[in-house]
Amino acid sequence: MQYWLMKSELDVYNLDHLKADGTEPWDGIRNYEARNMMRDQMKPGDLILYYHSNCKPPHIAGVARVASDPYPDPTQFDSSNHYFDPKSDPNNPRWILVDISYVTTFKETIDRNVLQEDPLLQEMVIFKRNRLSITPVTQQEFERVCEIAGED
Repeated sequence: MQYWLMKSELDVYNLDHLKADGTEPWDGIRNYEARNMMRDQMKPGDLILYYHSNCKPPHIAGVARVASDPYPDPTQFDSSNHYFDPKSDPNNPRWILVDISYVTTFKETIDRNVLQEDPLLQEMVIFKRNRLSITPVTQQEFERVCEIAGED
């Protein structure tokens, strides 16, 4: 099993939305590095720290799970969609996604500054590659975040 941190803007699609929906495609990723992680590394059952960005303070709200194998992101072919990509070929899709499903909401969110101040979390990729919407997380980092959140 692998572990990930996935960012979503709080006002666009937050963890409460995922809880209500149950499972949702993680669409709209238009960064090759993030796409490659979904395409080449993510597997059903992998666990995700769900991170709310574009808010003050940014924070981890809970846990989700990878719920599907990777498949082409249909928004790339929809000309009415914000994520439409006219250069993407249906026979060789450029953009890939995975479905994610809700697991749990932490009793209290864990602010970014709390993560940065924890000696066991200071090397998290999110602090080195802040612009990426998906970053790998070590098992030790995942377990430490859950420990801070009071989750087993």
